[in-house]
Amino acid sequence: MDHNKLALPVGTTLDRFIMRKQEDFPYATGELSQLLRDIALAAKIVNREINRSGLIDIAGAYGNRNVQGEDQQKLDVIANIRFIRALRNGGEVCTIISEEDDEMIQTGNNQGKYVVAIDPLDGSSNIDVNVSIGTIFSIYRRVSPTGREGTAADCLQPGTHQVAAGYVIYGSSTMLVYTTGNGVNGFTYEHSLGEFFLSHPDIQTPKTGAIYSINEGSSDSFAPGVAAFVKHCKDNSFSARYIGSLVADFHRNLLKGGIYIYPATAKSPQGKLRLMYECNPLAFIVEQAGGKSSNGYQRTMEIEPKTPHERCPVFIGSKELVETAEAYLAKEKQAKAVPAK
Repeated sequence: MDHNKLALPVGTTLDRFIMRKQEDFPYATGELSQLLRDIALAAKIVNREINRSGLIDIAGAYGNRNVQGEDQQKLDVIANIRFIRALRNGGEVCTIISEEDDEMIQTGNNQGKYVVAIDPLDGSSNIDVNVSIGTIFSIYRRVSPTGREGTAADCLQPGTHQVAAGYVIYGSSTMLVYTTGNGVNGFTYEHSLGEFFLSHPDIQTPKTGAIYSINEGSSDSFAPGVAAFVKHCKDNSFSARYIGSLVADFHRNLLKGGIYIYPATAKSPQGKLRLMYECNPLAFIVEQAGGKSSNGYQRTMEIEPKTPHERCPVFIGSKELVETAEAYLAKEKQAKAVPAK
């Protein structure tokens, strides 16, 4: 018997991959490597809590609302605690912006060189119905001197200043996908070994696709340009795929090709998604995979943030589809600019 078949390799672990790629980081001192490991550890713990949520009564509403005015789920609170604790204990992060907290969180690690913006558990409305949910994170290098607490200037940097970003999707399998500006790689969690293994190296999103993801329940308040683009998708026999969980919708389109849209509506005139810990990190990922992200008129990562929980519209996915959507919006804008006779 061929001995090679008796012990096939299991693959490259996340830890080993990070160590091998450390020289690709802008500041290869090991701190960013440790920070990514801290996030991966918290993701494993959150994954465990999600998998047993129906058994130990941690599903359902918590009874409070977060700064967004959204009802918090118990798992929202648990995930927030787990990620903040991991980042605080890791020692590399001075300040955190979380969807679940009104104010910036000072970790007490004043020597920490990094700032993290995080949505600990995206897709809260899907928790109780067993639909894929996720975590989204963005990492910046602080701009203020070390030795003191992080500042607003550290937290409110444009997306172009990100040094790393990623997401975790908790679904039929659990995956961690991240970039440090040198491509996008995905790791699948192997439960029996407790390790993330490289499963999707060098992810490249298709240049175009035949999937559009948008909440058409708000179609009555779409701007004419958005409505025209949606009609274009239908006229070209695109498939409508909308789960209502950003990470799940984005992940599918990243791999298969498509566009995700959350435009300004009457209910959400500034859009619904948050710039710092939803739009920017996913924009960084999609651009590194060959795609594009914008608010319809401007590159997402070039928007200058004003507040930690700022919202913005987003058109994100395959490059050609995003550019087509932008063309429809530009046509609408041009039509408005023409004075009536």
